[in-house]
Amino acid sequence: MAANSALDRVLAGLDPEQRTAVTAPAVPVCVLAGAGTGKTRAITSRIAYRALAGEIAGRHVLAVTFTARAAAELRARLSGLGVAGVQARTFHAAALRQVRYFAPRLLDGRAMPELLDSKVRLVTLAAARAGLRTDRAAARDLAGEIEWAKSSLVEPGEYAVAAAKAARDTPFEAARVAEVFAAYEQIKRGNGVIDFEDMLRAAVWGIEEHPDVAEQVRAQYRHFVVDEYQDVNPLQQRLLDAWLGGRDDLTVVGDASQTIYSFTGATSSYLVDFPRQRRNAMVVRLVRDYRSTPQVVGLANAVIQQARGAQARLRLELRGQRPPGPEPDVRIFTDEPAEAAAVAVRCRQLIDAGTPAREIAVLFRTNAQSEAYEKALAEAEVPYVVHGAERFFERPEVRQAIVALRAAIRSTPGQTPLVAAVVDALAAVGWAPDAPPAGGAARERWEALAALVQLSEEYAASPTVLPLGEAAAVERAVTLADFCAELQQRAAQQHAPTVDGVTLASLHSAKGLEWDAVFLVGLADGTLPTTYARTPEQLEEERRLLYVGVTRAREWLWLSYGGARSPGGRLRRPCRFLPQLDRSGGDRGAPAAGSGVRAERRRVRPVSCRVCGATLLAGTDRKLGRCATCPSDLDEELHERLREWRVRVAGAQKVPAYVVFTDATLTALAERRPERSEDLLAIAGIGPRKLGLYGDSVLALVSGAAVDDLAPEKTFQNES
Repeated sequence: MAANSALDRVLAGLDPEQRTAVTAPAVPVCVLAGAGTGKTRAITSRIAYRALAGEIAGRHVLAVTFTARAAAELRARLSGLGVAGVQARTFHAAALRQVRYFAPRLLDGRAMPELLDSKVRLVTLAAARAGLRTDRAAARDLAGEIEWAKSSLVEPGEYAVAAAKAARDTPFEAARVAEVFAAYEQIKRGNGVIDFEDMLRAAVWGIEEHPDVAEQVRAQYRHFVVDEYQDVNPLQQRLLDAWLGGRDDLTVVGDASQTIYSFTGATSSYLVDFPRQRRNAMVVRLVRDYRSTPQVVGLANAVIQQARGAQARLRLELRGQRPPGPEPDVRIFTDEPAEAAAVAVRCRQLIDAGTPAREIAVLFRTNAQSEAYEKALAEAEVPYVVHGAERFFERPEVRQAIVALRAAIRSTPGQTPLVAAVVDALAAVGWAPDAPPAGGAARERWEALAALVQLSEEYAASPTVLPLGEAAAVERAVTLADFCAELQQRAAQQHAPTVDGVTLASLHSAKGLEWDAVFLVGLADGTLPTTYARTPEQLEEERRLLYVGVTRAREWLWLSYGGARSPGGRLRRPCRFLPQLDRSGGDRGAPAAGSGVRAERRRVRPVSCRVCGATLLAGTDRKLGRCATCPSDLDEELHERLREWRVRVAGAQKVPAYVVFTDATLTALAERRPERSEDLLAIAGIGPRKLGLYGDSVLALVSGAAVDDLAPEKTFQNES
């Protein structure tokens, strides 16, 4: 009776799909869990249900997560459900525990080698041995390539071919990276240390090559649960296979649409192929979103439904379960400083209205974007914390650059333009205004220093006013010394201690987190997707990154971009993955700097190009149903008859011709040649009212009727 009561408590409140996952038999189970669908509740309830039903013992369960925080949450929930003994650990923590335990047996009594916290120092030595001079950023990029290779089970001699096949953006020529990789392995062995990948490999080796170790591990762990399965890399999968030893009591949970770590070696292929690779596998889809409002869920669905590739086969259409909330705010600004200022103002308003600062997040594509928001929030006296990265002015390359700028003050002639002086000074720390280098860390360093140059451009555009008595003033050009003083003031403002503040984070570091209010900023092509995403696979990962950002919001979501990076700069297009950002409104509808005027709200309804399939953003493109650059199939004779008809109707109704239909709508009609009322309604700009007024005439013209043969139009009534 007590057991039944405990089981009922586990099942209480579960939706039908969650209940199916929880009560599934001891077969391979794949839970495809969309964002906010309660995956943690589902997997903890599954473990608890089976343990309380007597199917399994908690001590024989190993639940693997990707963060220590997620592992701690699993343990806490299981404890609350009355289940003890379950081991919930990250892959690295589980492997480390096993390697330490079996080390005396595997190493013939020798002590376990020391574990490296960071590869950078040894990679720097390895690079020097290979004849490469590297700074810290380049060493970090080389370390990243070595981690990718080892996680992908690629040896030094195989690296060049594997990197080419994976389209890696290598920091140096692939053959040179392979040399550094080989030298790193030699130096590491010579120093008697191992890295994290070695530790995973040691755990695999201990099981695969030592039957007694395999028998003991598999006797201990008989039931496995893997969270975030889309983020598993080949080395982790091999360790999981070693633990399983051919058994199939495995539950995996993942969402292919949240695969955003491919650059580290993670692959969703194991999730995608799970039903095919595991006999009798059961797949359960969790699609009820309990995190976000239906409005946020609708935008998330609109973003991801355009996805292509293998992961898209497993995309889920979420169904919002919360009460309705506000529509996502879509805002377009003249430039990035105006965008940042408006974000800071809105954060201040939200906090004053009762939203805790810790429940607000500003998310961006790269860490280099944080400076503008750090400054704007500081000026608006909004507390903030930077998550997953250092504050801009605390970054080593920025501090080094400021030292170089101060040192250049004495040697720079007074008449030197500020921007030129800054660029010359940054040359001393290896920065050049040409294309950024390859490699993530080196590129991030370059972008941070480029942000300083952009700051100098903005600062130079605002001359300093010096008082000359009570009634006179004169303007002079700002100097390098002025700029250094400005940087010092900004750094001081942003070093103010904060405890409870707005979160500033990159989209990558925001994964797994959620907030009441989320600002997705800098949504311009070239930033998101980044210009470095060149292959279809890389572009799809950028789309998934935006999807992850959208699904972080519980109630309130802001999406924005600046038409230019800096005042007066070159205009940019909005992120191609967002159907409701209208390119045609970038000039006419852009508010003045800092005004915070909201762009027109629109319901999310993605439109794809009928030629190439791309998501259409511009109003004209959406009406035409194709990209402006895609070939037109205009019926010129029909187009001419439509124009003649429009002139007659406009004259009869005494309204401008565009009130009847715009030129773009006429072109869309002559290209798409609709045959039914439904086809007319599919053209942006034609709603039920215009369908009633003009639908019969347009369909008759498309069918070949002459203008003179048409019946008189209905009386036009202006809605405004």
